[in-house]
Amino acid sequence: MSLSPGTKLGPYEIQALLGAGGMGEVYRANDKRLDRMVAIKVLPSHLSSDRDRIQRFEREARTISSLNHPHICALYDVGTQSSVTFLVMEFLQGETLADRLQRGALPIREALKIGKEIADALSKAHCLGIVHRDLKPGNIMLTKSGAKLMDFGLAKPAAPVLGVAASAADPLTPSKPTVTLASLASPQTQKGEILGTFRYMSPEQLQGRDADGRSDIFAFGAVLYEMATGKRAFEGKSQLSVASAILEKEPQPVSSLQKASPPALDHLIATCLAKNPDGAGACPCGPESPSRSPGRNVRRGACLRCSARVLAAMAAVCVTCEDRVLHLSS
Repeated sequence: MSLSPGTKLGPYEIQALLGAGGMGEVYRANDKRLDRMVAIKVLPSHLSSDRDRIQRFEREARTISSLNHPHICALYDVGTQSSVTFLVMEFLQGETLADRLQRGALPIREALKIGKEIADALSKAHCLGIVHRDLKPGNIMLTKSGAKLMDFGLAKPAAPVLGVAASAADPLTPSKPTVTLASLASPQTQKGEILGTFRYMSPEQLQGRDADGRSDIFAFGAVLYEMATGKRAFEGKSQLSVASAILEKEPQPVSSLQKASPPALDHLIATCLAKNPDGAGACPCGPESPSRSPGRNVRRGACLRCSARVLAAMAAVCVTCEDRVLHLSS
């Protein structure tokens, strides 16, 4: 569905198309009541016609509208008009992190600054029980006031990639495949947009488990790695090879690619990218430190309370690393 300039959705007047994707089209619009610029996301008709999906979407939208953080794109309103369901969001000027990464790695100090802002925003969301579910460079906007997280999983189906929800008898094994091996083996040129999200999925998501706070932490580590090195943490020519890398391989340490990178950053990223989301033992719901030696039993956070604390600790590590880089460069 395309809206022409001048189309009105309640008090909002469409001005121009900003972009389009699988989850709908985004427009620049003017809020006639407050005379301010906003961004409006129009949901696809196959979502707008599902009453149950709309009710869940509206409940989630109300929850996300409570997120008040300088590094989270604000959600102002949600509405439906003539079978068109839409979101009204803060209008952001700048470029996405994905666009910035087209020009290569960020300076280590800048990458750490953005990393702290992302971790702070995710920690705030997790404290309120909200999981992003789709953290990637394309959902991070770089503005004059800093990084802004966008698209907190609004109206996104929770279907797993390699299977339906894992069975209780075997929580790590998908009970039924939903994507064929042929589709996973498709080349990047044919499935570029899908691979763009696929590369930041956690091992447990690929194994058919629901995304939670620990999945956000994994994606955060992958994004931080890419900012610091200019390379993706997990490479492959197809979805199948990328999935294999996520499940089995470890990325090359940042310090081996960037001499200015402090050793603590390697530990931070390795903790984020730990293959096992639970680590050893039960969730302690206590403070976690990302400075421990990384390994297969490192915990990313076993519940949203833990993941919020992990992310807060990671934000602090980013500050420490940034200070270290500044000291070395002065």
